[in-house]
Amino acid sequence: MLEQIDYPTRPKTSAMIMKLFQITLVVLVLLINLAILFPSWAERAPSLTSNPNYFQVGQKVIWLYKPRADSNDIQRITAEVVKLSSKQVQIKVHKHNKEFVNRWVNPNKLENSPKVKESVL
Repeated sequence: MLEQIDYPTRPKTSAMIMKLFQITLVVLVLLINLAILFPSWAERAPSLTSNPNYFQVGQKVIWLYKPRADSNDIQRITAEVVKLSSKQVQIKVHKHNKEFVNRWVNPNKLENSPKVKESVL
């Protein structure tokens, strides 16, 4: 009877190279798709024509302030836009002693300040 000899098997390098090439190709295609897709998901900057609540830094606004959540009293406080974020607007509110304080507020609590002509005294 013939005896079978087991030779150590070597991994086939060409098959491994092909598998590595396929994995690299798939990863590359995914990265390209993500690079193209992410800018399309980004929020577009609001335009003045499509969004009436669009604010700019330096713009004069009126803050509709409620001292308490359960209060019906709304105070109209003049302010100036300092910073903008995607969800809130930072405003600068002037105090009586010529100082000011910055507050982050919901843009729904702001309205455009009517343009007032300054008179010469």
